[in-house]
Amino acid sequence: MIAIAHFIAISLYIGAAALAATPFVRPVGAPIRGVTSLLLAGVVIHAVGLILFARSVGVVPLTGLGPSLSFAGFVLAATLVVVELLAREVTLTLVAAPLAALPTTFANLIGLTPGAEPEGLRGVWLFAHIALSFIGIASFATAAAAGTMYLIERRELKSRRFGAIFRFFPPLATLDRVNHVAAITGWLGLTLGVVLAGAYSIAYRQMNVPQLMWGTGAWAAVSAIALGRVLGGLQARRAALYSSLTFAIVLLLYVAIRVAGPAAGKFL
Repeated sequence: MIAIAHFIAISLYIGAAALAATPFVRPVGAPIRGVTSLLLAGVVIHAVGLILFARSVGVVPLTGLGPSLSFAGFVLAATLVVVELLAREVTLTLVAAPLAALPTTFANLIGLTPGAEPEGLRGVWLFAHIALSFIGIASFATAAAAGTMYLIERRELKSRRFGAIFRFFPPLATLDRVNHVAAITGWLGLTLGVVLAGAYSIAYRQMNVPQLMWGTGAWAAVSAIALGRVLGGLQARRAALYSSLTFAIVLLLYVAIRVAGPAAGKFL
């Protein structure tokens, strides 16, 4: 039942992305209500799958590679629903929905095997650290998706090709604003997550050097973008480019650490 719920959620995420791409096939606007409905249904069913998992094994899905990847996909999809509902357009779904489906699919393939979960205050501490880190990464992914779309639309504008992209994508100013807000939100989430992770490692003598280095590197990358945006010195095009590149690098490094070095540690 848990695997079925995940499969349905993945299908709905991919379906939402396909429906959002309708304007590229025929000259009509994207059905905003249909796309957001599919995304919302996927998030709800994904949540049901995670709840069933938590009830069956007795731990929250935040430890173990499979459960944590599934939770990451859920947080990203939930963040996407909120952003799309507030913006009243569904362009980010093209990039972010498949991105949410990817870790969820990987989690289903490798199996939802839970890791050891500490009890009491230690468990709450670990839960807060992982949840905040995932929220930060989900926001960073949103910034990267908006940045990628900004670069595509800007390139089309520069080439004077006014095709389906301009009937479908929001204005450059809107994508820039989403990138701006998401980068700052990602910085806040990752800052709290990294601080709690460092304090956890010191307090319980569970220093996880590769994971801490990855977390610190991700925080530094997001901090540079967020600081540049707050101070106004980072131009929209560069912010979009840096967001897309740094997120791709951070994601690849994370996968490399978790797959190539499983003995590096149990926690994010």
